[in-house]
Amino acid sequence: MLKAKILFVGPCESGKTVLANFLTESSDITEYNPTQGVRILEFENPHVTSNSKGTGCEFELWDCGGDSKFESCWPALMKDAYGVVIVFNADIPSHLKEIEMWYSCFVQQQFLQDAQCLLIAHHKPGSGGDTGSLALSPPLNKLKLVHSNLEEDPEEIRMEFIKYLKSVINSVSESRDREEMSIIT
Repeated sequence: MLKAKILFVGPCESGKTVLANFLTESSDITEYNPTQGVRILEFENPHVTSNSKGTGCEFELWDCGGDSKFESCWPALMKDAYGVVIVFNADIPSHLKEIEMWYSCFVQQQFLQDAQCLLIAHHKPGSGGDTGSLALSPPLNKLKLVHSNLEEDPEEIRMEFIKYLKSVINSVSESRDREEMSIIT
């Protein structure tokens, strides 16, 4: 069974933990408590398989603290990651600038493909959740961007996350197939 590590990164107070709990069907957290370092949530998703035979996948979702004081831990967090989800609060203007740094550190420097990255503009309860287009600078404007609002349409973010997991698994499977073929030939 394939085990895939997915990182949830982004600025402080963007909603990473709330989303991680929702998407992995873990416990609900009602009050804000900053993640210290990292929380690892293990889960399986019956809608995501690693090959045509329907072999299942296990996932580790690494909910990473957004405080820069944990920057010295980032290389360890990034090791063996198959995908990166950058979560930000679209209602906080500074987050749009900060996600460029998260993309550079966690996606570009790890040589991950854009298909292995997902941007989530998380709208907190009561924020109104304007899902209009965001002015993202290159190369962020080439990434898949999803708006999440757990109050108004929680199932949409779940469906988009499943699509993302499938895309990551496909890329990993293709990469493994190429590697195996290079060994055989």
